[in-house]
Amino acid sequence: MAKRNMVQRERKREELVEKYRKKRSQIKGAIKKTSKFEEQIKLQEKLQKLPRDSSPIRQRNRCWMTGRSRGVYRDFGLSRHVFREMSHLCLLPGITKSSW
Repeated sequence: MAKRNMVQRERKREELVEKYRKKRSQIKGAIKKTSKFEEQIKLQEKLQKLPRDSSPIRQRNRCWMTGRSRGVYRDFGLSRHVFREMSHLCLLPGITKSSW
């Protein structure tokens, strides 16, 4: 189980990303459209004034059951440990243990 504060921090990041998504995309679009260097610098400063955690790149994939941040399968949203346990219990449809 991950620390509760890490899971809460990740939820806060998700909320901030959603809150500032539109504003961030508008500023980035304006940066691409302008050809003057001085205007680009001013727009970059605007972008830098936004909260750091509002950047989607700072988000981390976490297991929805345990909160583990490493070894998470995107398709299922589960960490490798939980995925293995659930697949052995036949809780994931279409998943079979391979043998060769």
